[in-house]
Amino acid sequence: MTPKHRKPTHPGEILLEEFLKPKGISQIQLAGDMGVSVQRINTLINGKRDISAETAVLLARTLKTTPEFWMNLQASVDLYI
Repeated sequence: MTPKHRKPTHPGEILLEEFLKPKGISQIQLAGDMGVSVQRINTLINGKRDISAETAVLLARTLKTTPEFWMNLQASVDLYI
């Protein structure tokens, strides 16, 4: 259930705070591991880009999560908006 009193955390912030910082992974390294541009990762982290299905799959493969994890985070933000 999506909380109504505050906007859900953007998936890019989750990526940065829960995955990159704790694991010591740079945006450049993540982009290289995923085979995407650094700009794509940076705009995602800064909340200027949403998670697409393709990005969800690439993040899941690289970070050993599931695509559904990333898509559900994005869906929560979308539903709130």
